[in-house]
Amino acid sequence: MGAHPHGVGSGTPKSQTKHRHEFGDTSGKRAASLPHPSVARMGHPGGISARPPIYPSSMPTQDELKLLAAKRALDFIQPGMVVGLGSGSTATLFIKLLGEKVQQGLKIRGIASSEDSAKLGASLGIPVIDFTEATETDVTVDGADEVAPGLALIKGGGGKLLREKIVASASKKFIIVADSSKVVKKLGKFKLPIEVIPMAEPLVSERLKGLGYPSSIRQAKDGSGNYITDEGNLILDCDPTQIDDPAALAAQLDTMVGVVEHGLFLDMADLVLVAGEDTVTEYTPETKF
Repeated sequence: MGAHPHGVGSGTPKSQTKHRHEFGDTSGKRAASLPHPSVARMGHPGGISARPPIYPSSMPTQDELKLLAAKRALDFIQPGMVVGLGSGSTATLFIKLLGEKVQQGLKIRGIASSEDSAKLGASLGIPVIDFTEATETDVTVDGADEVAPGLALIKGGGGKLLREKIVASASKKFIIVADSSKVVKKLGKFKLPIEVIPMAEPLVSERLKGLGYPSSIRQAKDGSGNYITDEGNLILDCDPTQIDDPAALAAQLDTMVGVVEHGLFLDMADLVLVAGEDTVTEYTPETKF
């Protein structure tokens, strides 16, 4: 399936479009920007290593794939950078690996996309700052729930979508790390999360239903009731529904009173690192899936 060279559709709301910078591999080798995915093995960012597969006896687990992608993302970090710290399971692995580098002497600063990421980063010795000290990040590394052609994303499965989108929008380079199960032809198999003001929840729920996206209020994992975001809001999870025109849906959600933010990240990612077996495949917005 072909991908629009600048994302999904040309009608993406201006608020979701950020300036693109030429994407370079910080090891000195330029990241692949080919019409098809380029493949890099761990520890050899520019090409294919001659080393044997690192999982010779069995297929890797999903956690092992996430770790592989997180390790690859470290190749894009240079001393002195401000690094956006994502949220979720894969981003957590990256933060832990980055913390090890900091403990070994790497000098960077981090801007976190959630309270959890801020606490984790600080506990590992990463100097965590906010946008009063730096108004952009050099690189942000985060995970995704789905990745579609044009690097259209669904994010927010962990409930941190608002701050994730704020940090992503302020990034010179926005890198997604994921395993191959997250790659899809069209978005919508994963529930689309929408953060809403509590007062407006009944109104937004009704409007979403009218658009063909029935939803339910997300519940806390500990069974204590409704899940509450870092900003004190609710999340509505739309039932899995194929999204034929993500840009059009995003535009509708952007104008819906009571919606704080939604999990459609369009025209934002510069590179997706997808781990499969013993390789990490690089996807750019121009990659054909």
